[in-house]
Amino acid sequence: MKKLLHVGCSTLTKKDTIPYFFSDDWQEIRFDIDKAVNPDIVGTLTDMSALDSESVDAIYSSHNLEHLYDHEVDLALLEFRRVLKEDGFLVITCPDLHSISRLIVDGKLREPAYISPSGLAVSPHDMLYGWGSSLKEGNFFMAHRSGFDSPSMHYKLMKAKYHDWATFVSEPNFALWVVARKETSSKVDIENFSLLVLNGCA
Repeated sequence: MKKLLHVGCSTLTKKDTIPYFFSDDWQEIRFDIDKAVNPDIVGTLTDMSALDSESVDAIYSSHNLEHLYDHEVDLALLEFRRVLKEDGFLVITCPDLHSISRLIVDGKLREPAYISPSGLAVSPHDMLYGWGSSLKEGNFFMAHRSGFDSPSMHYKLMKAKYHDWATFVSEPNFALWVVARKETSSKVDIENFSLLVLNGCA
């Protein structure tokens, strides 16, 4: 059975990730900083020392990296790479600053950009700085401290020595999707591999 490390999982499980990971072939390991969400492992993205090196086949990170400062993103990507097996891969999704910027230029900073699965209206301001309602309640860990578009994500992955990657933008929810492999695979090129993994998500 392959191991999926679900980082920053909160209360979610692999059924809240992407269909590629839904099958029983994947054993989920839930990883979060918050003990209250009952993760399998408690830790931070910048210090995953509770996990052995080369111990997981895939990592899923949804809306985590933007909560880190820029220099911490480098540490997190290195930790991801460390715990991935040689043929392992990483899936990231986060706000896409390029598409969000177009809304801002059009004067729509605080206008609803899309409706979340939970039925909440999300504005460019929320995507840039963090979910406003949660921050108002004192949940300052929800603040965004960095951000990405495709070129900046490419730079970060190259700096962390991933061997190949592909990025896609999901226009309906202004999301940047990334699939990165620890080592280059000769079996299938990264674009086709990414499309297989994301399968309509981007």
